[in-house]
Amino acid sequence: MAAPKKSADKEAGQEKAKGAPPDFTKAQELAALRDMLLIRRFEEKAGQLYGMGAIGGFCHLYIGQEAIVVGMQMALKTGDQVITGYRDHGHMLACGMEAKGVMAELTGRRGGYSKGKGGSMHMFSKEKNFYGGHGIVGAQVSLGTGLAFANRYRGNDSVSLAYFGDGASNQGQVYESFNMAELWKLPVIYIIENNRYAMGTSVTRSSAQTDFSKRGISFNIPGQQVDGMDVRAVKAAGDEAVAWCRAGKGPFILEMQTYRYRGHSMSDPAKYRTREEVDKVRNDQDPIEQVRERLLAAKVTEQELKAIDAEVREIVNDAADFAQHDPEPEASELWTDIYR
Repeated sequence: MAAPKKSADKEAGQEKAKGAPPDFTKAQELAALRDMLLIRRFEEKAGQLYGMGAIGGFCHLYIGQEAIVVGMQMALKTGDQVITGYRDHGHMLACGMEAKGVMAELTGRRGGYSKGKGGSMHMFSKEKNFYGGHGIVGAQVSLGTGLAFANRYRGNDSVSLAYFGDGASNQGQVYESFNMAELWKLPVIYIIENNRYAMGTSVTRSSAQTDFSKRGISFNIPGQQVDGMDVRAVKAAGDEAVAWCRAGKGPFILEMQTYRYRGHSMSDPAKYRTREEVDKVRNDQDPIEQVRERLLAAKVTEQELKAIDAEVREIVNDAADFAQHDPEPEASELWTDIYR
């Protein structure tokens, strides 16, 4: 007797991504390159400022993972919301938040997005539909589910994107959120940024199920593994997941297979992996270099690409200058924005 066939929807959702992703137009490639370069140069500068003591507390850099948030933003429309954990600078920039405001928040200045009081882990922009940076591991998953509930309640067709890492995937509130989201068919995309090491432990040592796209199976949530180092693959998967949510079919899980070049935070020497491993990913899979090579093959000149990089560096340098010279908050600011 033949095995029962899966429904077309579920079969499409549970299959791993196959084949080459659709090509970008030249305009899309150039836009993706600029946006990823802005994140890369911003994070490099943030790392420098941290080393100089201009940034205190924790600092988690997004270097290596730029294709994920840039590709996903290309699949969204105005009104869609983004929420994430504390490796969040790239998400803010991709949402359209200004580099000056983000960097000033990192250095604790008045011109920061949280008036210099929040730092890396507590930055928001209602205008850009960015609902944080959250320091509690996994907290953003239940909050992102709440954003999706609000969208359903209001009857709009906005989609909520909840980003979290492979480490946060084992949190209990993640599964409670999965259950409610599927039960109520909420328009939320759960994006697992699997950079392999969580806070410093390999997924093979910490997770019984290392295919994170399958984490929603017991809740009937479709999932897909995606090459998170290829912005085209991310955008294609994002288009599919967004369409699923807007059609009222409920949540979708995207496992972005990616890699961070730096440690978990700036204080992490990352001795749990070899320099050779990091160099191999940089050389073979770097998301920015992939786009650059395709543009060169499409007859875009080195001079044009250097001009984009120069423009981005100027933006980041201006942001760093502003962030080091903008005044610190007044002491009275300690008593504002407090809820009792």
